[in-house]
Amino acid sequence: MGVARRTRLLLFLYSRRNVAGSLLALAGLAAHFVGILEAGWLAIVAGLYGIGYLAVPQRRDMQLALGGEIAMGDVAGRLDQLVSSLASKVEPDVLARVEQIRESIVTLLPRLLAQENVGDTSLFTVRQTALEYLPTTLQSYVALPAAFRRIHAVQGGKTPKDLLLEQLGILDAKMKEIVASVAQNDMQALLVNGRFLQEKFGHRGFLLGEQPTSSG
Repeated sequence: MGVARRTRLLLFLYSRRNVAGSLLALAGLAAHFVGILEAGWLAIVAGLYGIGYLAVPQRRDMQLALGGEIAMGDVAGRLDQLVSSLASKVEPDVLARVEQIRESIVTLLPRLLAQENVGDTSLFTVRQTALEYLPTTLQSYVALPAAFRRIHAVQGGKTPKDLLLEQLGILDAKMKEIVASVAQNDMQALLVNGRFLQEKFGHRGFLLGEQPTSSG
């Protein structure tokens, strides 16, 4: 299901281009009300909005995906780059949760490196978390206007930031469980956690309040 029409409108209203255009238009209205602009003021205000809107560059999506072709030996470095790139893009509590997840993944890297050599697939879910689940979830978040994700409630009174923190909390808890499972050589727990994460993070629209569609 695509993004609802109302949500698309709100995303536009919160966008930097609309905010810049609106601020210039408001300045034009203020000039009209104090008598600076007389004839043709409406066209001037509209023109100011257009100037402000076009003056802000089109936002390019931040590319956070690490890429499935990355060797396990390079994952720690790429995760460090991910955390660094997020430092100025997300709130401190979001960044702290990402750093905790990164720590768990790095703890598991020796086992992941051994996995590549012996063909063990029990830690496939950790690789997917590092290379797909975590960066894709974060990319969906940073693509939203900053004010929208912190202020606008999209599901059950929760903002996209609230929903993201919930998801990262789940991911963090599951990574810690996997660390414990590896230490105890509990393969069944690894498989259970892997299935859970695949189902939980296969849905990308949760930040906008979308519900997953049934595959059956």
